Amino acid sequence: MYKLNKINIAFTFLLVIMSIDSYSQSNNFKVALDAGHGAHDFGAVYSGRVEKNIALAIVLKVGKILESYPKIDVIYTRKTDVFIDLIERADIANRADASIFVSIHCNANKNTAADGTETYVMGMNKIASNLEAAKKENSVITLEKDYKQKYEGFDPNSPETMIGMTLMQEEYLENSISLASKVEEAFGRLGKKLRHGGVKQAPFMVLHKAYMPRVLIETGFISNPVEGELLNSEDGQNEIARAIADAIISYKNEYFGDGGTETFEERPSQKTIENKIKANDSSQTNTPIIKKDTLGVIYKVQLSASKKKIALVSKNFKGLKNVSMIYEDQIYKYFFGETADYLEAKNQLKEAKSKGYDSAFLIAYKNGKKISIQEAIK
Repeated sequence: MYKLNKINIAFTFLLVIMSIDSYSQSNNFKVALDAGHGAHDFGAVYSGRVEKNIALAIVLKVGKILESYPKIDVIYTRKTDVFIDLIERADIANRADASIFVSIHCNANKNTAADGTETYVMGMNKIASNLEAAKKENSVITLEKDYKQKYEGFDPNSPETMIGMTLMQEEYLENSISLASKVEEAFGRLGKKLRHGGVKQAPFMVLHKAYMPRVLIETGFISNPVEGELLNSEDGQNEIARAIADAIISYKNEYFGDGGTETFEERPSQKTIENKIKANDSSQTNTPIIKKDTLGVIYKVQLSASKKKIALVSKNFKGLKNVSMIYEDQIYKYFFGETADYLEAKNQLKEAKSKGYDSAFLIAYKNGKKISIQEAIK
C-alpha cells in the first residue's frame, strides 16, 4: 500500500510538471511560417528559378533564426516540397494558436525589368495592381480537389467575388499593418526597392481564414534576371531571411515584451479597449483617462517610412498638417499628430486614412521611449 501511494504521488507530481511545462509553452510567442506553393504547384518559374523552392528555402532560414531565440515557437505549414490547400495553411496556424502568420512568396512580371519587394495585409483595397496580385496567388485553389465546394463557389479570377468576400479581419488589421511595416523597414535597411511604396491591402485567400495578425511577403521578382538570381542564391536568401526575422523579433518585442509571455488572448482587441474607455468615460466624465503630465504617454500616427527625406510641408502629405519626422535605423519615419488622449489619436488615425494613408497605424511613447499601444492604455 505504501509503495502504491509513492507511485501515485510520483505520478501526480509528473503530471503537475508536465502541465506546468505545457502551460509555459503555450505562453510562447508563436510564429506560423508559410512557404507559398509546393509540389505540383510550382508558382512562378523563370530561367530555372522556381518560386516554390525559393519560398521554402527562405522560410526554413527564417525559422532557423527564430528558433535560436528563447520563448519563440515556430510552426511551418510545410517544410518539404508538398502541396497544402490554402485554407489548410490558415488552419495550421489557427490550430497552433499562432501569434502571427507570415506567408512568403516571390513575385513575377512579364516586364522582366520589374523589381522590388511588396508586403500585403488582408484587405479590400480596389487598386487594380493589388487585385491582380491577389488573383495570381488565389488561383492556386483551382489545383485543389472540390475547391468550388470548399471555398463556397469562390472564383479567383473574378474581382467581384474577391471584393465581396466576408472579412473577419478588423480586429487584427492594425497589428497586421504594424508587422508589415516592420518588414518593409527591414527591407529598406537592406537597400531593397519597396515597390509602389508602403504596405498594401489585398484579398489573399491564404490570409483570409487566419485569425491573427498576418502578412504576405513578395520577396522580389524572380522574373528579373538580377533580382531573381539573388533570390535563388544562398547569400540572397540569407539576407532576406534575416530581414524578415528581424522584423518579427521587433514586432514581438513591441507587442509581447522581451519575455514573450503575453498572448493575443490576454491582450484585448482595439474594439474591446475602446469600449472599456467609452464605458469609463461615461461613468467618470470628469476624470481624464490618460494624463500627459502624470503618465507621460504620447500617441502619434505613423504615416510612412522611407529612405527618402521629405520636406515637412502639408502638400507633401496630402494636406495633413502637424507632420513630424525621425531618422531611425537608416530610415526616415513620418508621423501625423501628437496627443495624450487615445480616442483623439484614433480620430487622427481615421483622418490619416481618409487622406489615403491606408497603412497608417498608431504608435505610443512614454517619457520619450517607444512602448506598445497596449502598455500605453494600461
